[in-house]
Amino acid sequence: MTNVIACIDGSKATHAVSDASGWAAMKLHAPVTLLHVLDKSAYPTELNLSGNIGLGSREHLLAEMVELEGRMSKLALEQGKYMLQDAQTSIVAAQPSVVVQTLQRHGDLVETLLEQEADARLVVIGRQGEQHQDQAQAIGSHLESVIRTLKQPILVVMAEFTTPSRFMIAYDGSATSKTVLERVISSPLLKGLGCHLVMVSDNQSQALIELTSVADSLTEAGFEVTTAVCQGEVQTALEAYQLAHQIDLMVMGAYGHSRIREFFVGSNTTRMISKSHIPLLLLR
Repeated sequence: MTNVIACIDGSKATHAVSDASGWAAMKLHAPVTLLHVLDKSAYPTELNLSGNIGLGSREHLLAEMVELEGRMSKLALEQGKYMLQDAQTSIVAAQPSVVVQTLQRHGDLVETLLEQEADARLVVIGRQGEQHQDQAQAIGSHLESVIRTLKQPILVVMAEFTTPSRFMIAYDGSATSKTVLERVISSPLLKGLGCHLVMVSDNQSQALIELTSVADSLTEAGFEVTTAVCQGEVQTALEAYQLAHQIDLMVMGAYGHSRIREFFVGSNTTRMISKSHIPLLLLR
């Protein structure tokens, strides 16, 4: 696990993905692999139109359509190469010490990421791809599958990325959230940033006791920690805290069964990602 894998596709989030991956690579002392996957469903390598009504006896028309499809695929691949070059230039300009390589594939994004996962330390991906970039709260068609499938950390960015100065961990005392803490402590990615450890609970006194114990481990690791207990509905409470304290980055576990974990499962995960105005670091 050495590389920061940055998924770009020409959407509005491409610049944010480049900026975020450059920042993460600098913090992790890792190289960046810029990945562009040309979706095989949109640009198949072979086109079979023989089943279309009325085309069987019009071979010249069929041949022209196949040729056109092939040219479109080649142009899309060429455009992808230029996007990769531009993103590479952008990262090197901002982070000269970061080594950047490019990788282009024709196939499925999730399958390609699974192939690369063994070498991935972090995957950076935009919330919206090209097909959804004009829909304010939509998420990319592959994003949920990527989150559910990969085991490595995933940084989901919005249309713009600003280098974070403080982050928030949504803690609930579950085994998953304790694993999140361990991974935050063991990684250099968030070192030097202000840490807000937030729990949503109706039992404020008990929650504060638990947070104090957890905060000690973060403090020992060098983090400057602020603890808080919020009440009410999970999403509303977390969003209110984020806005009130100008949180730049949300850190959370992906999937589980506790109160906060259940909130992040299935359609609730989609809702959280679609409504967020800040990057989300998902840990498993």
